[in-house]
Amino acid sequence: MINTPFSLSQNKPLLLVVDDQPSNIQTLYEIFKDECEVCMATNGADAIAFCQSRHPDLILLDVMMPDMGGYAVCDHLKRDPLTQNIPLIFVTAQNDPAEEARGFDQGAVDFITKPFHANVVKARVRTHLTLKHQSDLLRSMSLTDGLTGVANRRQFDLVFQSEWRACMRTGEPLALILIDVDYFKNYNDHYGHQAGDQCLISIASALNINFTRSHDLLARYGGEEFIGILPNTPLHGAEQKARQLEQVIRDLCIPHAKSVIADVVTVSLGVAATIPVKGGDSSALIASADSQLYLAKQGGRGQMQSAQLV
Repeated sequence: MINTPFSLSQNKPLLLVVDDQPSNIQTLYEIFKDECEVCMATNGADAIAFCQSRHPDLILLDVMMPDMGGYAVCDHLKRDPLTQNIPLIFVTAQNDPAEEARGFDQGAVDFITKPFHANVVKARVRTHLTLKHQSDLLRSMSLTDGLTGVANRRQFDLVFQSEWRACMRTGEPLALILIDVDYFKNYNDHYGHQAGDQCLISIASALNINFTRSHDLLARYGGEEFIGILPNTPLHGAEQKARQLEQVIRDLCIPHAKSVIADVVTVSLGVAATIPVKGGDSSALIASADSQLYLAKQGGRGQMQSAQLV
C-alpha cells in the first residue's frame, strides 16, 4: 500500500519511507514531516512502482520485509536507469558490519539503525539530500543541450530506453516525433549563425511548451533536428500532436527569405508508434520515425508523415 497524505509542496524534498511496520513509518514521518514531503510504501513492489512514477529524492528502506526484502528492492532500483540514481538509506535493527558492507556494495549511501535517534537520523538525511541536490545539478548540466536548454541526445537515449521498457511491461504504445527545421542551412547562410542559434532557441522553447505530460520529453537530436518521446500514446495521438507542433512553429512567424515553401520558418515531422514487446528492437522505432521524416521532406516539407510499426 502507498500513501501520500502529507504536504505536496514542490519546495520540499520527496522522501519515501518503505517499511512493513506502521509504527516505524509513523516514527519517521514525525521526524521529517516539517522538512519533507513524506510518502510511504509498505512493501517492495509498491516502493518500486512509486519510484518509477514519482522519483523520490531519497528512500529510507527497511532491510527485513516479507515477500521482497530491502536488498532485493535496492537491486531492482539500481538496475533500472530510471531509478538507479535515487539515493537509498537502509534502515535495520541489526548492527552487523557484514550486512552493512553488503548494502554499500549494492549501492546504498548509508545505514540507520533502529531504534531511531531523531537528531542523528535528521543529520544523515539532510546530508544525503544536499548531496542529491548537488548531484542533480551536475547531472542536469550533462543531460541538457547547451544552446537550447532542452534535453540533449544523451538524455534522450536514457529516457527512450526506460520508456521502452515501461511500455513493454504495461502493453501501452510508445510514439516518437522526429522534427527537422526546413532549409535551415539556407537560413544560416542568409541570416548568419548567431541568428540561426536564436532561431533554434525559439523553436526549442515553442516545441517544449507543448510536451506537457510528465513522462513526455523533447530533446535536441542533433543540429537542427529535435525528437519527442510520447509514452502511452497511440499513432493517432502522436499524429495530432505533430500537426499541432507544425502549426506552432509556423505561428512563430520567424522570417525565412530563403525557404522554398514559405516566407517563415517551418518544420517537417516524421511520426512512428509501436507497442514494445519483449525481444523487440527499440532502434527500429527511431528508424521508422526517421524514414517518415524523409518522406515528409521528399513530399514538399512543412508537413507530417507517419507510420505504425508492427
